[in-house]
Amino acid sequence: MLRLSKKMLFAIEAVVDIAYHAGSQPVQSRDITRRQGIPRRYLEQALQQLVRANLLTGVRGPRGGYNLARERRRISVGDIVHVMRNMEQSTDALEEEAGSELTQTVIRPLWQEIQTDMMARLNEISIDHLCQQAQANGVVSEGRQSLDFTI
Repeated sequence: MLRLSKKMLFAIEAVVDIAYHAGSQPVQSRDITRRQGIPRRYLEQALQQLVRANLLTGVRGPRGGYNLARERRRISVGDIVHVMRNMEQSTDALEEEAGSELTQTVIRPLWQEIQTDMMARLNEISIDHLCQQAQANGVVSEGRQSLDFTI
């Protein structure tokens, strides 16, 4: 069942933060926590899942952190939701047989249709689009300030 959980919201925020604030160095989780107010324990779980799903790459070491695994225009919100949904389904899966005949024949199919439509829409929205919205709304990018273009 698709719902916007805290973990899912945190994962989307983290990926957008990495894409938006990326500079010449990987984005560190402590910086994401500082900017977004995401509890570190939730953030690390989400980031590790996103690395395993090849949406992010992890860089080890004192200057380590996270980068996008591909261009931000090639990562959709749906990609992130899919990863987090799979992670959450293992912990709060609802039995498919649960519910009355009305639930099984009318309500559950309706909910499935709505979820399919929502996932189709989320798959159309790229991380690049959200970064453009952030810029249009005046969100200052810390990564862009640290870029050095001298040759």
